[in-house]
Amino acid sequence: MTTRRNFNAFAAVASIAILGVGKVLAAADHLVRTDAEWRKLLTPAQYKVLRQAGTEVPFASPLLNEHRDGVFGCAGCELPLFSSKTKFDSGTGWPSFWAPLDDAVQTATDNSLGIERTAVSCLRCDGHLGHVFDDGPKPTGLRYCMNGVAMKFTAAAA
Repeated sequence: MTTRRNFNAFAAVASIAILGVGKVLAAADHLVRTDAEWRKLLTPAQYKVLRQAGTEVPFASPLLNEHRDGVFGCAGCELPLFSSKTKFDSGTGWPSFWAPLDDAVQTATDNSLGIERTAVSCLRCDGHLGHVFDDGPKPTGLRYCMNGVAMKFTAAAA
């Protein structure tokens, strides 16, 4: 006999199974390219930042002054990364955001300058985007300080 309790238990198990499959499918969407393919696809400046964890010159990116509604996506794979609604002027010279979109970025410890920082990269292609710091505005208190050359902007439909 099917009871509400049995049905709810079945629904919970089914949801877990579906979510598990979703995670496997998301992993299958991971983008892998050879170094030669990346060099063909990206400009030299994009390659230096996205594939070699470089940093662009501050105040050089046109995206710093991009204030239209839209989405900032990865220049390497076009995965949407940040909504313009979370962008703010940090005064640092790099486009800054207080939160990424869901399932967009990953972080890792970066000790390359002899100090511990948190590097941010694209979840799909592992392209280096910048760093995240804990000196941002509310509601998160975070500052995702991104290299503009590592992103492309897509304006919202009018």
